[in-house]
Amino acid sequence: MGETMTTITAADVKKLRDMTGAGMMDCKTALTETNGDIDAAVDLLRKKGLSKAAKKSGRVAADGLIGIIAKGTTGAVVEVNSETDFVARNGQFQDMVRDIATLASSAGGDLAKLLAATYPGTKNTVETHVKEMVATIGENMSVRRTSAVSVKDGVVADYVHSKIADGLGKIGVLVALESAGDKPSLFEFGRKIAMHIAASPTTLVVNESDLPKDAIDRERAIYVEQAKAEPRNAGKSDDILAKASEGRLRKEFFGSVVLLNQVFLIGEGKSTVADAVKEAEKTVGAPVKLAGFVRYALGEGIDKKEEDFGDEVRKLAAGG
Repeated sequence: MGETMTTITAADVKKLRDMTGAGMMDCKTALTETNGDIDAAVDLLRKKGLSKAAKKSGRVAADGLIGIIAKGTTGAVVEVNSETDFVARNGQFQDMVRDIATLASSAGGDLAKLLAATYPGTKNTVETHVKEMVATIGENMSVRRTSAVSVKDGVVADYVHSKIADGLGKIGVLVALESAGDKPSLFEFGRKIAMHIAASPTTLVVNESDLPKDAIDRERAIYVEQAKAEPRNAGKSDDILAKASEGRLRKEFFGSVVLLNQVFLIGEGKSTVADAVKEAEKTVGAPVKLAGFVRYALGEGIDKKEEDFGDEVRKLAAGG
């Protein structure tokens, strides 16, 4: 054979690894298969990587990070899931979540639009980049959801709980405040409201008027049934019991799910959030309106697969 085999240098392998994040041996094999053509090797690894990513897509990704960004009058939040907390602490994964969060404002809460956006520094979409990261890191991951809030005049404040790095953590909250008053004071107050919401997972709406009538009726019916079960209420009509239950409905239900009705946790535990808004207006120097909020808690609503540990070990031993 008169053909000379292409020499694959360690520098080539390192360059390809830096470009793709793939393993050393995978890079060496790809370069060998493409006769040292780095661009062709990148394409080959992407093709292999995407097929590996598809294999991993059946595994439940219920960990990961909430990424959040607030700037002036806009803010956005994303949830990017991974299978383990170990990956959530990986620098590459954190950078990816942060990059995706920076794109989220322009997506305006539209997940499809966010996934179709061009990932920073690449020609790939966010969706394709995430699939390639699955191959690189070796764990299933996905962009699960995104939301955005904005105001015309005011601020959007943010807060991250269980923070792992700037703008990244396990709970993320955005609060939109409308006001013509002092913006730094408004943001400081907004941050306190965001902290309150982070600690109040039952919060559903800002105002009582935002609650659907069927939700109120359903809750009222529960209180009426509970009242019927009490011996002292025997023989009383539903109308009488409904009126008697109104106090409980306001204190327990409205006080739990309506933000302005809640006891403000950042204060002394006596005033409501509505009281805190009125108090903040003195510092801000103008009326303040709570225009909206978003609260993301990592993994809420995801059913995690419970697998038999012995079966898992057997699968690993069999190369599964």
